[in-house]
Amino acid sequence: MKITYFGHASIGIQVGDINILVDPFISANPKASHINIGELKADYILLTHAHQDHILDVEVIAKRTNAIVVSNYEIVSYFEKLGIEGHPMNHGGQWDFEFGNVKYVNAIHSSSFPDGSYGGQPGGFVIEGEHKNIYIAGDTALTMDMQLIPLYIKLDLAILPIGDNFTMGIDDAILASNFVKCDKILGYHYDTFGYIEIDHEVAKRKFFDVGKDLMLLEIGKSIEL
Repeated sequence: MKITYFGHASIGIQVGDINILVDPFISANPKASHINIGELKADYILLTHAHQDHILDVEVIAKRTNAIVVSNYEIVSYFEKLGIEGHPMNHGGQWDFEFGNVKYVNAIHSSSFPDGSYGGQPGGFVIEGEHKNIYIAGDTALTMDMQLIPLYIKLDLAILPIGDNFTMGIDDAILASNFVKCDKILGYHYDTFGYIEIDHEVAKRKFFDVGKDLMLLEIGKSIEL
C-alpha cells in the first residue's frame, strides 16, 4: 500500500492496481501548485465531508477518470446529480470494495457544501487493504468514539488532522493516537492557511517524547506500508 500526500487533507492511496483519492483539494492550494490534477489517477474518490477544502476537485477528476465517489448518502447524491457514479455509506457501515474493506466511522465536525446546502454528517474511514490497515480521521475533534476502532482492527497507520483551530491540534492528536492504539501517525490538515500553521519541529518532538512517530510529508511525497 502506497500513501501519497497531496497537501491539506488530500491523500492518494494505491492498493495494487487501484488508485484512491481522499478529499481532493489541490488546484486552489498554492502549496500544491506543482501537482497537476489532470495527471492524477483515481478509481475511487473517498470524501469525509462536504466542505470546499475537501471536495473542490472532485467533479473535474471524477469526470475525467470515471472514479466512483464513496461518502455519506447526501454527498454521493449531490455528485450523482452531476453525472458522477457513487457508492453511499453511513456511520458504522462497511463495504468490501475491490481494493479492500472500508468502514465509515464517526467524526465531530460540520459539513455543508460551498453553497450552504446540507452535506450530511462528517465521517472518517478505516480501510483494510493488502493486509495493511489505515484510519483516515477526516476533519474531527478528539472523540471517545476513536476508542472503538482498536476493538475490531489493528492499525498500521493513523492519518490525523493536527492543524488545530478547525480540528484537533497536536496534543489532542497524541491522545487520538492513544485511543486508536497506533504509534505511526501521518499528520495532515495543517499549514494550508494561517489559522492552521504549525511548528513542525515542536509537533514531531511532542510525538517523539511519548514514543510515537509523526510523519509530515512534503506535498507529492509518498510512504509505503
